[in-house]
Amino acid sequence: MSNIFQSYKTKVDGILGGMAANGDLPADLDMSRVKVEPPKDVSHGDMATNAAMVLAKAAGKNPRQLGEAIVAKMQAMPEIKEASVAGPGFVNFRLADSEWMETMRTILTEGVHYGDSALGKGEKVNIEYVSANPTGPMHAGHTRGAVIGDALANLLQKAGYDVTKEYYFNDAGTQVDVLARTTHLRYREALGEDIGDIPEGLYPGEYLKEVGEALVKRDGDKWRGKDEAEWLVPVREFAVNFMMGVIKKDLELIGITHEVFSNEREMVEDGTLETAFRTLTDKGLIYQGTLPPPKGKEMEDWEPVELTLFRSSNFGDSSDRPLKKRDGTWAYIMPDIAYHYNKIQRGYKWMINVLGKDHHGYEERIRPAIAALAGEDKDIRLNVVYCGMVKLFKNGEPVKLSKRAGNIITLREIVEEVGPGAVRFFMLSRTPDSELDFDFAKVVEQSKDNPVFYVQYAHARCCSVLRNGAEMFPKADLSPEALAKADLARLSTPEELQLIRFMAGWPRFVEAAAEAHEPHRVATWLHDMASEFHAFWNKGRDVGALRFLHEDDEALSLARMALVKSVATAIASGLAVMGVTPLEELHG
Repeated sequence: MSNIFQSYKTKVDGILGGMAANGDLPADLDMSRVKVEPPKDVSHGDMATNAAMVLAKAAGKNPRQLGEAIVAKMQAMPEIKEASVAGPGFVNFRLADSEWMETMRTILTEGVHYGDSALGKGEKVNIEYVSANPTGPMHAGHTRGAVIGDALANLLQKAGYDVTKEYYFNDAGTQVDVLARTTHLRYREALGEDIGDIPEGLYPGEYLKEVGEALVKRDGDKWRGKDEAEWLVPVREFAVNFMMGVIKKDLELIGITHEVFSNEREMVEDGTLETAFRTLTDKGLIYQGTLPPPKGKEMEDWEPVELTLFRSSNFGDSSDRPLKKRDGTWAYIMPDIAYHYNKIQRGYKWMINVLGKDHHGYEERIRPAIAALAGEDKDIRLNVVYCGMVKLFKNGEPVKLSKRAGNIITLREIVEEVGPGAVRFFMLSRTPDSELDFDFAKVVEQSKDNPVFYVQYAHARCCSVLRNGAEMFPKADLSPEALAKADLARLSTPEELQLIRFMAGWPRFVEAAAEAHEPHRVATWLHDMASEFHAFWNKGRDVGALRFLHEDDEALSLARMALVKSVATAIASGLAVMGVTPLEELHG
């Protein structure tokens, strides 16, 4: 792969292995803690290794003494310009310029796959995100979770994991019965009946008019005047399927598709829920008992009731959990337990759920059940990413009302106003658990204060340079393959090398963001990448020698076009993780 830091970690391991073979180090040293990273102070060098620090004690040597021995080996390597020991034993070193040029050739060769990693080793990961119940269209809150989940899936795929994108919804609860009753009311309206105001307790949004009209188109007046017992199930099934179709189309507007759709009703009907409960029972983890009153609450009329309980306290929970209500029906947590049991049965050891912040504590409630169902397999694990609220503004004023949904702004309305790329980028511009202010005016503002514009402008500028270069040198081959063969030794200014060094950090950045489950870091990296490029561009306007194109020096121009193409490629690679299409031109 293309991670230059990993390449030099391999070289450092080779130096240490050679020292061990020569008897300068013990043969059985544990080198797992040896790292090669950028130094905290860039003035110290291009890279630093902690090898001498972490191996000195086991090797029976002074860290600085061991560091000096490593430096001596490095100084004999042509690809390393200089090396030195700093502080208590850190080894800092600088690379020869030719090494950075090879990095650029890698970028041009690999294209948007630059930064792909084998970190995940093909491990199967299931990411469940969006998972809104099909009772209404996608709104701003759903949109943020959708974008974060999708970008995290893209990031983990780029880092070498085998990712499945999944959508789970509850279609067995009271909400879908309310959906069915509202749909039937709109169905009667579509047949010409005056239904008056929507009764309290039903869904008031006008979006369900479409469902009622579609039901008339399919069934005519079949359900007019019939008892609820006759129409509830078929109307509910029709409404759920219709709304899921709407949701899928809405998500496609921002480039999101899921490979798997799961729902609660299927798990009830196919016996998954009963099987999960029986599995816990067979493990001796289900019993009849009572729970104490909730902590921190005085309840004078508290009466303990015998319930069906899961021994979740055996797995670190604060108390045991009821899996059935007083009337014997399933408690709300049981379908979720069954759903994760289903994922375990499908072979997923790592599960990630992206949920709204209002679900805080979900992980603590579900994790004990997963541990119980996993048994001896300690590799099975769950992580939850919580997403904060989205507040919508227009020119600084709050926006709350929707044309179609009454009390929410839909995903479709947001995309129609600002475009899918801007939606995705802005939804990823802050940490997932923080609140996000989404101002329609600022999202489309063409200024350096708008991160979407700032990054896209950098990519568009790169494309502009390449178009101008094609006009200036019409016979030149400007394909990435040809540019990779340009005389890159002509790139020697500090500004050029700084740009290349920054791009060289992208593969390492991908791995770090993937390990942290933080796709929003990509937005930060892209902004910094754009800042580096814009700074170089601006210097070129003031200093003629730094301009990208020189009509009287084709070799230098080709080398700089290779640099510009590399920048565009690195930006495109980052935008691909975010699910954003890079723009070649910007129009005011």
